[in-house]
Amino acid sequence: MSDIIIKTPEQIEGIRKSSQLAGQSLVMIEEFVKPGVSTEFLNARIEEFVRGHGAVPATIGYNGYPKATCISLNDVVCHGIPSDSQILKEGDILNIDVTTILNGYYGDTSKMYSVGEISEHASRLIKAAKHSLDLGIQQVKPGNYVGNIGFVIGRYAKAQKYSVVYEFCGHGVGLEFHEAPQVDHIARKNTGDIMQPGMTFTIEPMINEGRASTKVDREDGWTARTKDGKLSAQFEHTILVTDDGYEVLSDVSGDYR
Repeated sequence: MSDIIIKTPEQIEGIRKSSQLAGQSLVMIEEFVKPGVSTEFLNARIEEFVRGHGAVPATIGYNGYPKATCISLNDVVCHGIPSDSQILKEGDILNIDVTTILNGYYGDTSKMYSVGEISEHASRLIKAAKHSLDLGIQQVKPGNYVGNIGFVIGRYAKAQKYSVVYEFCGHGVGLEFHEAPQVDHIARKNTGDIMQPGMTFTIEPMINEGRASTKVDREDGWTARTKDGKLSAQFEHTILVTDDGYEVLSDVSGDYR
């Protein structure tokens, strides 16, 4: 628990503003997600938007990562690198993940998009991924265990005949890109750190249609795919533990208010 940073009201406001900007970038990009558009085009529009609002993308140069966003298509679980050669086509699903640094504060969020008409099984997976995030968020309150986030997500995903990626997790965020605590999306009940007011962290469950295991492309060292080639879906928000529950700092839709 000693590694966890309890944020001050001033810090929370800075993290909130950064998280809101990240969320706004995901709303802005929606109209451009259509067949024939490259993932690099989407990446460039988001970078322009973020920089135009006085922030910088946190991912550029992070451990050598080359782009302003992660864009993960179909069987890519996370960390997909945008490319001019990767062109969206009808029926694709994709996750766009944005982390902003605004006035020194970090905000992190991602969501799924559909390209035109998608299959029924892809639509069902996306809905399950969103519901998994919502279930995890509902566990956020002072005195609860961080592990109960993963416990409820894992229980739900299993009931829906899906698997939860265990090789990547949520994390503390705000003053740095990655802080304590680690937020596992599949966990035993009543395990992990105890939540306290002023903690900020991401919940970002990755839900797979098939097996939970992933493989990272050797060519780029980043792109993580499902081992069996089946679809994966993910949603992410930056969450604040409040005195009596939670605030979803990156929510710009009003879904959690």
